[in-house]
Amino acid sequence: MGLLSQGSPLSWEETKRHADHVRRHGILQFLHIYHAVKDRHKDVLKWGDEVEYMLVSFPPQNKKVRLVLSGEEVLETLPPPGERTNPNHPTLWRPEYGSYMIAPPPGQPYGGTMSEFNTVEDNPPKRRKEATSLLGENQALCTPPPFPRLGCPGFTLPEFTPPPVEGGASKSLFFPDEAINPPPRFSTLTRNIPPRRGEKVVINVPIFKDKNTPSPFIETFPEDEEAAKASKPDHIYMDAMGFGMGNCCLQVPPQACSISEARYLYDQLATICPIVMALSPPPPFYRGYVSDIDCRWGVISASVDDRTREERGLEPLKNNNYRISKSRYDSIDSYLSECPPKYNDIDLTIDKEIYEQLLPPRIDRLLAQHVAHLFIRDPLTLFEEKIHLDDANESDHFENIQSTNWQTMRFKPPPPNSDIGWRVEFRPMEVQLTDFENSAYVVFVVLLTRVILSYKLDFLIPLSKVDETPPVAQKRDAVLQGMFYFRKDPPKGGTAMVDGYSKAQSSTDQAVEEYTLMSIDTPPNGKEAVFPGLIPILNSYLENMEVDVDTRCSILNSPPLIKKRASGELMTVARWMREFIANHPDYKQDSVITDEMNYSLILKCNQIANELCECPELLGPAFRKVKYSGSKTDSSN
Repeated sequence: MGLLSQGSPLSWEETKRHADHVRRHGILQFLHIYHAVKDRHKDVLKWGDEVEYMLVSFPPQNKKVRLVLSGEEVLETLPPPGERTNPNHPTLWRPEYGSYMIAPPPGQPYGGTMSEFNTVEDNPPKRRKEATSLLGENQALCTPPPFPRLGCPGFTLPEFTPPPVEGGASKSLFFPDEAINPPPRFSTLTRNIPPRRGEKVVINVPIFKDKNTPSPFIETFPEDEEAAKASKPDHIYMDAMGFGMGNCCLQVPPQACSISEARYLYDQLATICPIVMALSPPPPFYRGYVSDIDCRWGVISASVDDRTREERGLEPLKNNNYRISKSRYDSIDSYLSECPPKYNDIDLTIDKEIYEQLLPPRIDRLLAQHVAHLFIRDPLTLFEEKIHLDDANESDHFENIQSTNWQTMRFKPPPPNSDIGWRVEFRPMEVQLTDFENSAYVVFVVLLTRVILSYKLDFLIPLSKVDETPPVAQKRDAVLQGMFYFRKDPPKGGTAMVDGYSKAQSSTDQAVEEYTLMSIDTPPNGKEAVFPGLIPILNSYLENMEVDVDTRCSILNSPPLIKKRASGELMTVARWMREFIANHPDYKQDSVITDEMNYSLILKCNQIANELCECPELLGPAFRKVKYSGSKTDSSN
């Protein structure tokens, strides 16, 4: 979620008065960091994973599963952060946006050797077991983003009613402030986005039209004129940041050896983001309805969209400086490595004054425009104690802007005076139901970083074409029906290492387009005369590495799951959940998910995650058994 500063939060009007100060000093802080570590090389290729969990309750007296608002209490009971007390502690527990959420990244990152992959499958179950041991009876950790009845009456334990009262943070019709975690960053973000935007956030998700779904599907909100105006026919309406940030995700932040490698990885992985987005879709349910989309990206993007009507192009510019084409949460807008101009083909909105300030000899043009683009945004949170800082030794003002640009990829400079290196963050994945699945997706991405750097692969295509694919990835059954732009000829110099992909194919014919539309199956698995396939390239890389048997077995659990999800042999979580609801005896083919149906679904998810039942259509035979009990719920409930 980003920087978790503590202190006295300022209102939007107070924050606005200091916005130029934050931007000005944020740039100075970035320059101090950049010049201190720009020539740093040979950092270890470390990496980690960020998995978020929800706390849920399965009360035996009724069939109503609810989100438990006890995240803060659980975190207080867990051992102190490993990075401060015991470097070998496996978990660094952190709060997340929802007060029913916890996030347990590893206490220390995984190292750069191949043997580190041996620990990836074992670590998440340990984290789950550690937190589960502190839960109450009939409670469990689950990863079903989004929670199907998030925003429905009584979805929390204890139950709170969300009146849109004056002085509240979200003023939502559906999401109570008590469901927001207490750290002030979360509520301050929620409180300050609407006044900056000039209205509450608006999220409209198309509803899935089943046999008995009303047509048109229309919700009425007579008690709220703003909601009545913002909601759309045949759409599920939501009005709060919690509908995006209040759901779990899965992220991977690898560290590179140098700034140049980090920039290279940032660019190459950006082209893969829509592919992995489509391969990891979460439950397609919102506010108790079945939606007609699979991925959550557009929902979370709308949930934090603080642009004014002028910035969205709905009114002439008068009080604002720019038209801004995207929300803060969206795809990247520029590559960071030197590449032909035809690839960086998106018209980039930048703060020209900051851009001029950053130009050589301070930093190069590409990095200058990247930072100047991030800094067109205002700070959304500011603490009274954090206004005046030591720019040479602190980075809060830089991170204030940087950490609220939630893009598919994030380029992360080292913190001041630390031994952390240059990093990137891969952000488009959705968390899966099981630790096995989450580990498989993490390993797949991390292996890609190794192969990209080792073989100097080049996946770049015009960024405008990359930009066309996230909307495709979010459509229902995109993994089976979507077509995605991807490069046909990625290798720069290592093509002979890829089986079935000849040197003759690798020489780029300038008369032939370098990219084409592909089904989701082609980038991971390959197609003759089109693309060699990411998984065949990974397998070739492993064959050329001296990897022990145990490590190879751990690694090779990942590609089969990705391969079979891409080919359609295994269902995605979204498809499996759609079928579960469609086949539920209480479902009336009206797109409505009742409490009883939700209870059955989440209970089944919990049983699958804790190996109390099998699910071959979702996991296949590659699912490896983990020897622990991961919940305090009776499977017979």
